[in-house]
Amino acid sequence: MSGLGDKLKGSAKEAAGNITGNDKLKLEGKKDQVVGDIKDKAEDAKEAASERIDGTRDDDRDEITPQP
Repeated sequence: MSGLGDKLKGSAKEAAGNITGNDKLKLEGKKDQVVGDIKDKAEDAKEAASERIDGTRDDDRDEITPQP
């Protein structure tokens, strides 16, 4: 499940827990939201690292290409 999916699921669980007075369900919802946040941050870091690596590769190619 995606980070957004976990956050939405968690929000729904937390709301249901609030309505029913079920503390366990509220905590599960909060946990799911934290898991969603972590997944989003991990995906952002992965994308940033990939962009950085791609940029470094492009820079290396420029240095290797002989100049006339």
